Amino acid sequence: MPETQDDFYRTLAGFTEFARVTDLSLYRPLPDDWHMVMADITGSTKAISEGRYKDVNLMGAACITAVLNALPGTSVPYVFGGDGATLAVPASAVPGITPVLGAARRLSRDRFGLDLRAGIVPVANVRRAGADVLVAKFELSPGNAMAMFTGGGVQLVDDLVKGPDGAERYTVPWSQDDAPPDLEGLSCRWEPLKSCRGTMMSMLVHATGQSGAENIAIYREVIEGVAEIFGDDPGTASPVSAANMVFQWPPSGLRSEARLFAGTSQRVRKWMWIYGTSLVQFFLERFDKSAGDYNAPVYRKELRANSDFRRFDDTLRMILDCPVETAAAIESFFGDLHDRGKIAFGVHRSEHALMTCLVFSLTKGEHVHFVDGSDGGFTAAAVQLKAQLKELADRQTKS
Repeated sequence: MPETQDDFYRTLAGFTEFARVTDLSLYRPLPDDWHMVMADITGSTKAISEGRYKDVNLMGAACITAVLNALPGTSVPYVFGGDGATLAVPASAVPGITPVLGAARRLSRDRFGLDLRAGIVPVANVRRAGADVLVAKFELSPGNAMAMFTGGGVQLVDDLVKGPDGAERYTVPWSQDDAPPDLEGLSCRWEPLKSCRGTMMSMLVHATGQSGAENIAIYREVIEGVAEIFGDDPGTASPVSAANMVFQWPPSGLRSEARLFAGTSQRVRKWMWIYGTSLVQFFLERFDKSAGDYNAPVYRKELRANSDFRRFDDTLRMILDCPVETAAAIESFFGDLHDRGKIAFGVHRSEHALMTCLVFSLTKGEHVHFVDGSDGGFTAAAVQLKAQLKELADRQTKS
């Protein structure tokens, strides 16, 4: 029987080599009394076509931040999706996070003009529908872990929330007042990360095998194949490097960050606070100094280690800084696997990557940094992926 304690994720043993994401012995089933949370921006493709990819990223990260801040002391597994997020919470947390997600929906609409959808689905419902939710913990560094999901449950949750009765059964209602969610720690102050090798390649790979075991074997083949093309661990192709980390003042993301805080007076105060603290940070970064809890050289080193550029939630998500010829070889490799009926995939190339930061504690080195490609990134890649999955579904329907 699955465990039922609220500290399930906290006590889960972690792993440190991303290639082991296909090792099923590392995964544990979420307790039956837990719930899955899904949030995404409706119409994100259109928003990104209008150049609003930073706003889309920020609201996706805001969902994670709001839930984490509403559950102090609770260890929560989550995955950033670019235009949204997936999380898992114990049943005891649902009454507390429901209004918080409703407030995030309202903030997204009122401050950014983006329709944020959010839903909560019991894990027991997922299992009754024939899927499962297994979780592993990938440790970027001590105290900074990213959740990995498998078992088919994440995709099923997405389908249930977006389904014909999803609004009635699972969707979180809008907040009825202007009280904003607590987004303390969320920021977007680093400039876009320019590719050092040629191109930032955002990749989505979804295995299309006939069983869970077959799909895991396919993902292993994909990870090993990408490593062979690189001739090295793809982790060395992180989009975040010492060469492309730029902090300028005022930060180009200042306006978006300030707009997260509802209420005119609060927004103005926050804007002034961001201007002031970012100016201090600019000087510390410029001269490699430290002040209070902030040590510029140490923070940059930790930031590179804590960059979340490889994820797995029944879809493999990676953004790598690649030479153009390497990107072409990877895309050809994916195309071959697709032609053999093993995967559906989507890729997107851009000159830059974007980074959205979530800082818990500077003194403890607890901070994570979500990375996505500019000009659309994972959301743009998802257009190609969804088209291939639809084509596969149509073929299966006709056969």
